[in-house]
Amino acid sequence: MRKLGRTADARMAMLRTQASELLWYGRLETTVDRAKEVRGIAEEMITLAMDTYTDTVAVTKTVTNKSTGVKEQREFTNDGVKKLNARRKMMSVLRDLHEEKPAGEKMSVFKERTKDVNHPLIEKLFNEHAPFYAKRAEACGQRGGYTRIIRLGNRRGDNAEVAIIELVKDTPAKK
Repeated sequence: MRKLGRTADARMAMLRTQASELLWYGRLETTVDRAKEVRGIAEEMITLAMDTYTDTVAVTKTVTNKSTGVKEQREFTNDGVKKLNARRKMMSVLRDLHEEKPAGEKMSVFKERTKDVNHPLIEKLFNEHAPFYAKRAEACGQRGGYTRIIRLGNRRGDNAEVAIIELVKDTPAKK
């Protein structure tokens, strides 16, 4: 592991934050050495999500309707054991980013849309990234390679080599 000129706790905090932002926004501009370290964390989280995103359990619960007081049976979908463990690992590594209200969307609509989502980044990993990369792995016959690093040159001021790290969103052709 590269030291990146920081103490261990500051370095891990920086890398976790950058990995979270990469997984949320899809791309990040940083130095080449930081990008190489972030790549490992991000790919590990995507692989963890890919391996467990289908592990769900259907549960039937008795729920009392607040307005009428009538008890009724409802079917819920809970995380399975593997997915729950993966979710907890992701929450220990990644920062908890919250979704911002888009311009033009009413606050009531935004609250209704996001009321059941406690950890938006984790949900995005399981609901968007994991299915996409699972299909991609099935189509091209290989796992990994979820990120790409594009070198941009040197930064003005400190002459550090800058790069863009981004999630790969194209499916390679079969051989």
